[in-house]
Amino acid sequence: MTLRFIAKDPNTNGDNCPTVWVDDETKDLVIQGWKADEGTEQECLKTGSIPDTEAVVRLPARMVAAIREACDAADGSAVR
Repeated sequence: MTLRFIAKDPNTNGDNCPTVWVDDETKDLVIQGWKADEGTEQECLKTGSIPDTEAVVRLPARMVAAIREACDAADGSAVR
């Protein structure tokens, strides 16, 4: 597995902050974010269960550009 680093949250100190990567082999997005609070999880549960193997994470809106960049890298539309 090779993870391509895309970006960290630009408004943090660089440690323990939301981060986005792309797995170059599978093209999966790998996202580190804040654990969702109970209220957020309850809203998500209205759509379906959250298996023990999954988690709800929250990323700040300021990371939208990084997520778009990761999506472009994953689908091959990003120019290297």
